[in-house]
Amino acid sequence: YGLYDYLRNSIQQLELPQRKAALIVPAFETLHYRLTFPKSKAELLSMLDMGSLYTFRYHVWPKGHAPTDYAKWRTATVPYRVAWQPDFEPYVVVRRDCPRYDQRFVGFGWNKVSHIMELDAQEYELLVLPNAFMIHMPHAPSFDISKFRLSVGYRGCLQTLREEFHQDLSRRYGAAALKYLTAERSL
Repeated sequence: YGLYDYLRNSIQQLELPQRKAALIVPAFETLHYRLTFPKSKAELLSMLDMGSLYTFRYHVWPKGHAPTDYAKWRTATVPYRVAWQPDFEPYVVVRRDCPRYDQRFVGFGWNKVSHIMELDAQEYELLVLPNAFMIHMPHAPSFDISKFRLSVGYRGCLQTLREEFHQDLSRRYGAAALKYLTAERSL
């Protein structure tokens, strides 16, 4: 409730139109098909503590949202900066003129990861909003994630696209892009 207005106010207060920043909206999830949506951060924290909500994908893909630093978010009252880490894929609000998603990554896999990586390469600040949140509701697996899980060919194609993406980052950003390749190889 009130996220739209909060985002608009944050965009103004943080002068987003004049700076390169991505505003991170922390993501949570429920395993229940019915949920009384929390009306405030305090209600969300209570639900989190009671176990009816969880940090997003903590049980299947913690690397995707761990850099959000949920422990810090619990008590944050002002936006805080986080650093890029491998496989980080937060939900963000950015200016219209930011880099677009790489169209190679359609279906399941690496669309948000590659986008955040490119934002970081262009030196965008990654700012977590202290009073914003979203909740993912359970649903059946998508056709594309099923293909990813079942097809060696699909996973192989995705790996090839990831390698091409890294090469493109290296061409565009030079030595600054080496950290992405190094991070990928150490995984």
